[in-house]
Amino acid sequence: MEKKLFAILLFLVSYISLYGQAFSTEGWWSAETQKYSPVVTADGQITFRTYAPNAKDVKLVFGEWDVQPVNMHKNDKGDWEITIGPVIPGVYEYKFDIDGLKVLDYKNPQVKVGTEVYGSVVEVCASVPRFDQYVHAGSEVDVISYISTSLSQRRKVYVYIPAVYYENPEIRLPVLYLRHCGGDDESSWIRSASADAIMDNLIAGGNAEPMIVVMTNGLTDGSWAGGSNVEGMRALEEELLNDVIPLVEKRYRVLTDRKSRAIAGLSMGGGQAFVIGMRHLELFSAIGEFSSGLLSDSSWDYSKYGIASIDDSVKVNSMLSLLWVSCGTKDSRWEGHKEFCRLLDRKGIRHTFRHSEHGHEWQMWREQLRDFATALFH
Repeated sequence: MEKKLFAILLFLVSYISLYGQAFSTEGWWSAETQKYSPVVTADGQITFRTYAPNAKDVKLVFGEWDVQPVNMHKNDKGDWEITIGPVIPGVYEYKFDIDGLKVLDYKNPQVKVGTEVYGSVVEVCASVPRFDQYVHAGSEVDVISYISTSLSQRRKVYVYIPAVYYENPEIRLPVLYLRHCGGDDESSWIRSASADAIMDNLIAGGNAEPMIVVMTNGLTDGSWAGGSNVEGMRALEEELLNDVIPLVEKRYRVLTDRKSRAIAGLSMGGGQAFVIGMRHLELFSAIGEFSSGLLSDSSWDYSKYGIASIDDSVKVNSMLSLLWVSCGTKDSRWEGHKEFCRLLDRKGIRHTFRHSEHGHEWQMWREQLRDFATALFH
């Protein structure tokens, strides 16, 4: 009996020692150590690190265009490291090349995504805030679901609403319908380009009229072709006219005359904006096209897309307050864009042609949104 009681007591002591200890948060509140990667200094230098103790060769792949991988160096703990810069303030994409395999920075949750995950993202802020840097508060980005009747799909639309919309309950605003490129989705103008920050800064600074910006999905089947061929373009046009515009005009206090609507887009979305806008001059007073591959193609036949208005310069020039065409000089679409502008010149269609020393990259399109929005709705 005594042996049995001893065994029970021994069990209880062991159980309490293992499972009955009091919960404690001691040690949770120690000061945060230095961030592992990326580490950005006040003067714009960036240190990148990744842990790959068995790797033989690790490189940093930094930027979106004219990318030159640079070798990283390994320490005795297995960390590979490199410091670059000072880097001009901005938002940058990067990844690591580990023995030939492209790898994200897993210590950094900020990533560029669209139809795939492209890379990690790092921001270098400026002492004087950049035009695309978050400074102001009070605006909102709604995410609304709807049914696309032409595609028979449940889709989402992102809607930017400036702070003034809530500050003045009587105000009614014009609308910019903004489209993305073939590798992105309806969230990309916000997630990759900080379009809400760009608009906030423009409006707060008095450099753009307050407006609502509507960002839809420009893909029909997940491919660039589906968003650029005749059939896909017609389906997207029907969706915009029959589903999206009515949704926006029912849900928000917006101006509904054609002078208060504009349409723009980048790359694939630039082709969509031009085609849909030119086919519906009764709905849009301004069209913006940034770096479109479709319009840069020397074999592109606008007649197949039903753009009869391109042959009526009097009508186009009288109805469009702004036709904006732009491309980066490092972009492979650059020569095609110059030819496209020559076509517009031959047709007698007035347009604004803007270019800068960029490739096919987000920095180009952030700047184009800034400049295009500045010119709208005056």
